[in-house]
This record gives sequence, C-alpha cells and structure tokens, in this order.
Amino acid sequence: MVIEARGCRKLYPGRHGRDPVVALDGIDLVVGEGEFVCLLGPSGCGKTTLLRMIAGLVPCSSGELLIDGRPVTGPGRDRAMVFQHDALLPWRDVVGNVAFGLELRGVPRPERERVAHDLVRAVGLDGFERSLPRQLSGGMQQRVGLARALAIEPRTLLMDEPFGSVDTQTRRLLQQDLLRLQAARPKTVVFVTHSMDEAVRLGDRVVLLSPRPGRVREVLAVPLPRPRPPELEKMPAFIELKEYLWRQLRQGQTP
Repeated sequence: MVIEARGCRKLYPGRHGRDPVVALDGIDLVVGEGEFVCLLGPSGCGKTTLLRMIAGLVPCSSGELLIDGRPVTGPGRDRAMVFQHDALLPWRDVVGNVAFGLELRGVPRPERERVAHDLVRAVGLDGFERSLPRQLSGGMQQRVGLARALAIEPRTLLMDEPFGSVDTQTRRLLQQDLLRLQAARPKTVVFVTHSMDEAVRLGDRVVLLSPRPGRVREVLAVPLPRPRPPELEKMPAFIELKEYLWRQLRQGQTP
C-alpha cells in the first residue's frame, strides 16, 4: 500500500475572529509498500494531523493525499489506527475488545473469536482472555489495542504515540512486540513519536518535521539491519543518527 502526499496543507479556522491556524504546509511525502516510517518533530508540528489525514478522519485543505493512486476521501478498511490512549470498551473482556471490529463487519462469532484468540496469544496476553480493561496494566491495554487493530487485517497501521503513556521498561517491551509482529505480519506502518530513540529503533526511515506550520524538513534512512539486533543501542549508526536528530530538533526550536 503506497501513501503519497502532494503539497498537502491543513488549515484550522481561527477562533474569535483570529486568522486561520496553518497546521501543515506543503507536505510532500511517499511511504512505500511495507515500509515502517516514523514521523518525528516538536509538539504542535502537525504529526497527529498528518496521521489523521492519512486515516481519512480529517481532509486536506489543499493538495492531494493518495493511497495506491486514489484520493483519500474518508476512513477505509485498508487502514487502522492505534492511539496513545486506546478507548477499550470497559464492559467487554480482552477477546470481546479484540473482536469488536470484526463484529461490526458482520464476521460470524466463531470466526471472530478464533481470530481474537490467535491475536491475544500473538501479543502475549495468554491467560487474560476474559479480563476486563480495568484489570489490565497500561501496557497490557496497549497490547489489546494493537491486537484489535490487527484483527481487521489492515494493509496499513497508523500509530499515534501508542507507547507514550507507559513506563520506559514497558515501552521497550512493546517496541519489541511491535517489531516481532511486523516481521510476522508485514504491513505499511506510519508511526508518530516524540522520541529520537524510538524513531531510530523502529523505523526504516524517519521523517523530521519542522515546528508549526509543519513541513518536511528532512527524510533520513535508518541504516540498521532487520531484525534489529539486541546490541542495537550500542551500534555507532544508532548513536550517530539519534544524536543527529536531537541536534536538528534542538536547532529547529531555537529562536
């Protein structure tokens, strides 16, 4: 699934008679089939707005946003979003939450429960199939959200800081889970993050956005092997790219 932005601009109406707010301006970007691309930039630069535009949740104000050459006109079954705070249904257990999207699509109960059980195992939640969200840790809830997105078999995963609300140890484990699942079930992934470490650890490329209005400042290839080796953070290429991204972010925000 190829995602292409051509001169995309997004304006939000100004409040109380003020001028419109330009969130994104002139975004040109191509995400290739099966590619893992991380969007990195300062707060307020439009990363989440761009992700929502790809999801079809908000329209471009001008320019074109295409998927496989066709304009994005709204949400589609080929895309699924994972948010930082997944709104799990509190009255449904883990299997029920994972199977929810399949239920909306009319998949018979035996089939959707089979898929849900398979994915619950895949994300490491064996034994918690009948637990309610309130009985799960934050990291476990994020695993449920990821399994729910994968259940509908999207061609593209759109991930909005999905691990931003958990502790460092849990975040690292979730990153490893995501890399493992991506290797087993390849998909196009667009991943929003504030973390240089996370962007380099996960991505094939890192798209660095400027402060608002968000523009593509630089696109950097991540010269690291897949699967990512255990000693990744000690590799010179990892350290150098992470430090380079930090310098660029710092310079971009210095008055």
